[in-house]
Amino acid sequence: MCAAQAGLLGKQTLILEKNDKPGAKILISGGGRCNYTNLYTEPDNFVTENLSFLHEAFSQWTVQDTISFFDTFGGIQGEEKTLGQLFPKSNKAKDIVAVFTKLLYETGQDIWLHTEVKSVRRQGEGYAVSFVREGNEQHLFCKKVVFASGGLPVAKLGASDFALRTARQFRLSVVTTAPALVPLTITGKEAIWYASLAGNSVFARVYNDKISFEENILFTHWGLSGPAILQISSYWRAGETFTIDLLPKFRLEELIKNERTVGGKRTVGQLLNDYFTKKIVEAMGKYLPVDLKIASLSKADAKLIYDTIHKFVVKPAGDKGYDRAEVMRGGVSTNELHPRTLEAKTQSGLYFGGEAVDITGWLGGYNFQWAWASGYLIAQDL
Repeated sequence: MCAAQAGLLGKQTLILEKNDKPGAKILISGGGRCNYTNLYTEPDNFVTENLSFLHEAFSQWTVQDTISFFDTFGGIQGEEKTLGQLFPKSNKAKDIVAVFTKLLYETGQDIWLHTEVKSVRRQGEGYAVSFVREGNEQHLFCKKVVFASGGLPVAKLGASDFALRTARQFRLSVVTTAPALVPLTITGKEAIWYASLAGNSVFARVYNDKISFEENILFTHWGLSGPAILQISSYWRAGETFTIDLLPKFRLEELIKNERTVGGKRTVGQLLNDYFTKKIVEAMGKYLPVDLKIASLSKADAKLIYDTIHKFVVKPAGDKGYDRAEVMRGGVSTNELHPRTLEAKTQSGLYFGGEAVDITGWLGGYNFQWAWASGYLIAQDL
């Protein structure tokens, strides 16, 4: 995006790309369909130590700018799916990449594939860049360098901490990093219970004292996944708990009350079968009197059912790591960057954008919107 926008302004750029093709992470996003923005993007949809930093970026490059850009230069029409997620109508991520490759070609920008940058050092009024291309170490000098090398997730696509290492080399502060939008693991005595439910999905509200999400959760052999779990993972820290409301659109006390008005002859399990899979109801037998008739429930029984279904507390052991994470939390501190240009305040001509910066979006196209916005901001200043 940065090179394309620079090209549209008549500027000249060179992209040094580690992979054998551009846009590798775009191509795998959304299961190969690419959720390229979210219609409801706001700064509050991001995890960062400085939310106000985003107001500047999103005032200069809006969601509508993204939609117009891909329509104008690629004829891409967006189709809204769940919760404002926008996908190309073609459902092909390669169409998004094609917009960029076409623009780079038409504006005369260079891109060198199979090129791994090894170091960036200050040299006079610019920077010396050392890299390996076609097995040979080479060097070049440039006035300005843009780090758009992402974060640590998905190492097989070339992910690394290179941007973070270089930022530290230039004495820029880096906010502690961790996997985000990542499945969470359960160990110990509870692990067998979760594993017994592997493959079962439930619409739920997942919340802690910071945030709440209503989407599906998925039980797995090693713990929990699904959209709501990925979302809460960005706000979870080791040792903490969060709570799951397994039936957010109903209240158990009302359901039990209604059952009692018609005699309460059904069991707790039969009531729960109206809302959950047979497997989940069977598993709930560990915590609840599923064979007890509703009419026989004591106040303590009713409270136990309510608390278990609506306030199911989870204490994960950890997460599935960077290889299963969608994005990285943390990165180059926004305090080190000019909000209008993303240039380092103490290093003229050095820019950081996208995932390398301490700005992590929710699941659902937000991280792409930040990527496009940061590319645009930097391009204006090159």
